[in-house]
Amino acid sequence: MPQRIQTDVEEIEGILNEILNTKSPPVGRCRLLSSGFNPGHALNITEDISGHKECISCGNCIDICPFLFREPSRRQKTEQRTSMALESIVGEDCDQCGACILVCPQVDTTIKNYVVNRRMVEVMSRLEQRIGDEDELDLDLFLEEAINQG
Repeated sequence: MPQRIQTDVEEIEGILNEILNTKSPPVGRCRLLSSGFNPGHALNITEDISGHKECISCGNCIDICPFLFREPSRRQKTEQRTSMALESIVGEDCDQCGACILVCPQVDTTIKNYVVNRRMVEVMSRLEQRIGDEDELDLDLFLEEAINQG
């Protein structure tokens, strides 16, 4: 659970948009822009991770990635389940859908709300044009799953 006082999106909007426009999974960089965990987090980790911004390797971003859904063989490149692993195995093939941001427990809610409220319509129309194939992933189900996990 991110800290109660979360990153003010207005202060980081410029860099956030630059990150979201980069052709690479944005979750790691959005995590770094976030406030970190508070001492009352719900994870069962023995070390004190209060305020840390390191990836906790939950694998949510890897599990939700639509590109990895379409190309599961890429998952075999590493057993790591981190945002860095996602960046290295997806790279510039990223759909820029933002799902990895929505499911990351370390990204502040303020950043997630920004992605949903200001970017999601543009993202979904771009993905629909890119995918466009009737046999491909159902974007409505994908979005619903991403929001429910976030």
